[in-house]
Amino acid sequence: MTRSYVIKPELGKTYPYISHGKGIYLYDQEGKRYIDGCGGAVTASIGHGVEEVAEAMYAQAQKVSFAYRSHFSSDAVEALGAKLAEWAPGSLNWTFFVSSGSEATETAQKIAIQYWQEKGRPTKNRIISRWMSYHGITMGALSMSGHVLRRKRFVPLLEDYPTISPPYPYRRPEGMSLSEYGLQCANELEAAILRVGADQVAAFIAEPVIGASGGAVVPPDGYFQRIREICDKYEVLFIADEVMTGVGRTGKTFGMDHWGVVPDLMTLGKGMSAGYTPMAATIVTDEIIETITQGSGLIMAGHTYSANPQSAAVSLAVLQYVEKHQLIEKSAEQGAYLLQRLEALAEELPLIGEARGLGMLCGLEFVRDKATKEAFPLSAGVASKVIAKSFEKGLIIYPAIGGLDGVAGDAIIVAPPLTITKSEIDELIAILREAILAVQQDLQEKAMFR
Repeated sequence: MTRSYVIKPELGKTYPYISHGKGIYLYDQEGKRYIDGCGGAVTASIGHGVEEVAEAMYAQAQKVSFAYRSHFSSDAVEALGAKLAEWAPGSLNWTFFVSSGSEATETAQKIAIQYWQEKGRPTKNRIISRWMSYHGITMGALSMSGHVLRRKRFVPLLEDYPTISPPYPYRRPEGMSLSEYGLQCANELEAAILRVGADQVAAFIAEPVIGASGGAVVPPDGYFQRIREICDKYEVLFIADEVMTGVGRTGKTFGMDHWGVVPDLMTLGKGMSAGYTPMAATIVTDEIIETITQGSGLIMAGHTYSANPQSAAVSLAVLQYVEKHQLIEKSAEQGAYLLQRLEALAEELPLIGEARGLGMLCGLEFVRDKATKEAFPLSAGVASKVIAKSFEKGLIIYPAIGGLDGVAGDAIIVAPPLTITKSEIDELIAILREAILAVQQDLQEKAMFR
């Protein structure tokens, strides 16, 4: 093909054409091999080319691929809903299926607001969220996102939901303990609710581990326990955005499991279908469904491809594969080794300020001065250079840029498939080290790095 008519992420850029994938590896049409060090967009959690999933896909396609949710349910959809109810904590038993994480978080927002309407409290319609967060690119989801760079073009159209600071342990005040810092960050939610008025606030939304806007930022222990207390005290629903962290990515079934906190609504995506089909979900409690059932009797949300049998069958096969191969346990075990190797890189290379993460969701933050934690300006493009150099050498990693108020902050996410082995992690680290060294040397030669 001599000319493309496809709108790609960077207009004018030439992209290699994908040929096939197997395990943690992707191959382009020129035969070059890449380690998928971030599962695409932290999505391909069970690796590429899994035959069991392809077989489930084919088997469902032979029956029926699409039936509209207003007309039919299906065995595949019901089985997937039952499996998620089995996995999810507390009374999170009811699932609304959609096609993307953005749709899932926006659906959670709408259900939260509708819940309070059904309770006769229609003024509770505001969502509180955090800066340095990302909940999706649709307008409702973007309104809840504190990702400054992604909000920038559309600010006049967005709600001002991001209100409170994220828990960002690497940059906590000097001399403050992790537990003190975690409680300080959590208590900002109470202050925000009091300023707005509890009678105006429907829900608070947060990622268990901050992903695309921060690069695997893990909150201190005690943070989410305090968040749950505040939400309960002021009758505010808690939405856990598990689109990136769910289904074993952090070494637990769900990210919130690390702190024993049960949200009122939870969103899933990415790892739920592992990239084999567009599928995501909003899961809600018995209490929410019972309230709406006794009221209007319907959820005011819907998408053409919601709960289609084809995607449900594929997602169910993915979850069964995760169970069969104990990938959640492997994520914890291999993730600890991955973080250990990244921490060793951080000790060796002055360009790396911190290595961090949980399970198979890890990140590196790059700084201009390791002692002071001074960040590079965005114009330096440090994370982008590391990503480009890694890609050139056959490693794909994910950007987390602009976390410092959209004016600075360079981080990357390293989140390979949960199936990765220790020897494959070693291979990944070797390539990443070469790429960071090359960028570090270039910055030193240009006098941009101390």
